[in-house]
Amino acid sequence: MHPIERLRSVARAEGAGPSLLVREAAEALVGLDPDSLSAGPTGPTVMEPGQLPPDPRAFVTALRRLVERHPTVGPMWWLAARVMASADPGTEARRACDAIEMDPTPNVLGAAFPEDATVVIVGWPEQVSQALRRRGDLEVLVVDCLGEGFELARHLRGSGMEADLVPDAGLGTAVCEADLVVLEATALGPDGFLAASGSRAAAAVAHYAGIPVWLAAGVGRALPGRLWEALEARLEQGQEEPWHSAEERVPLALVDHVARPEGVLAPDDAPGRGDCPVVAELLRPIG
Repeated sequence: MHPIERLRSVARAEGAGPSLLVREAAEALVGLDPDSLSAGPTGPTVMEPGQLPPDPRAFVTALRRLVERHPTVGPMWWLAARVMASADPGTEARRACDAIEMDPTPNVLGAAFPEDATVVIVGWPEQVSQALRRRGDLEVLVVDCLGEGFELARHLRGSGMEADLVPDAGLGTAVCEADLVVLEATALGPDGFLAASGSRAAAAVAHYAGIPVWLAAGVGRALPGRLWEALEARLEQGQEEPWHSAEERVPLALVDHVARPEGVLAPDDAPGRGDCPVVAELLRPIG
């Protein structure tokens, strides 16, 4: 598939995990000549990896539109900021793709789970589910979110794990029967994070009941404060009522531990570790 079509496919994609979306976008950017975004009758030009000319307006617009189409995907902001700020965008896109592919967060999280624990998760969190499959001693209660829970529970059982599907009405009871709740951030800011709808209720019930709440926030998901504010502004400008959204904002104060690529951290230490620059082009919405 030509890089232009690949970028369009990423922009249209729905239901894919953040890491997959960003890998696809980064790989398309590696092979894209920005001039082809406004190519003439001779058609677009594909360049070798690392040969992208720096930051033309059409290239910046393409990145901004990816963010606009996927505003809740923190790694998309991270990718766009890194590539926009680089003097060698093609090489930077490749580095970003490699960082996503080699993200150690699932391994960090899997190694930190207590033995023989009963774990509540919400929906189908991609990194948390990878971490769970690395452990055969856990019981998993999968709270159905957006219809994804059934398939994940079946998938985990197929891997030899003990996994039960919990309807969303049973979320509170499931949390109170668990040893810990494990959520996954699609984006992490200084005082909150975005996660699958139902995560806030799970965290609040667990916090009240004294049950630990863990959060997975892998490569690209912790954003600098100003980018987090821009993300929140995009969500507030959306037409959808918040209770119809696939993701919701959860206060970081409800979390006890955060699994990042560098290890399991206290919540106060995790948000300040955003590893991308603040780029002015991402602070203003596309008109």
